[in-house]
Amino acid sequence: MTKGGAVRWDRFFEDLEDQLSSEWEAERAALDTEAERLRLARVTLRERLMTLTGDGDHMIDVGDEEVLRGRVAAVGADWIALEAEAARPGALVVPLTAIRSIAAAHADLLRSARPGPAAARRSLADRMSLGFVMRDAARRRVPVEIRLLGGRRLSGTIDRAGADHLDLALHAPGTPRRASEVSGHRMVPFAAVSWVRLDAGGDGASWSREASL
Repeated sequence: MTKGGAVRWDRFFEDLEDQLSSEWEAERAALDTEAERLRLARVTLRERLMTLTGDGDHMIDVGDEEVLRGRVAAVGADWIALEAEAARPGALVVPLTAIRSIAAAHADLLRSARPGPAAARRSLADRMSLGFVMRDAARRRVPVEIRLLGGRRLSGTIDRAGADHLDLALHAPGTPRRASEVSGHRMVPFAAVSWVRLDAGGDGASWSREASL
């Protein structure tokens, strides 16, 4: 009887241990799930785009029935650089606020939602706002084409760029900015910009390489 009772007590404690272990596992899984939800709640679109930098082509809807297709070459503080159609050389600078949706493979979506590389490597790009890029284009006298929200396109050279807008001297594509070639001037708010194409003939791609370091 004593021996049988001891055996029953052993089984009883084993059952308790199994139950406790199962409860611990369930609690740990619940905590992990909640921690993951909290982490995802803090993930930004910019951080997810960082993980897609250098990958294959993606389709980016910028509204007004225009979809850009290309490789994300760099991600700045509030913009991305897109290497698009080979027939149209030059980098496309797309403000994050102009992006309506991004088509990507399911595997890329899952990967981009996971923790990315150390933020230390992103400090340079973090400081590169759209204004910084536009001021650099103005300094280099890089010819640009600007597509506005709504579909209208402007070509010319950026004379100067402020905190939230730029001044554009209008002239035909492929011509230098000379007074005799300028047909007008426009102040363009950054909030009205769908994308800016930097002429590959200029030196506007250097900041793109720096931003990806």
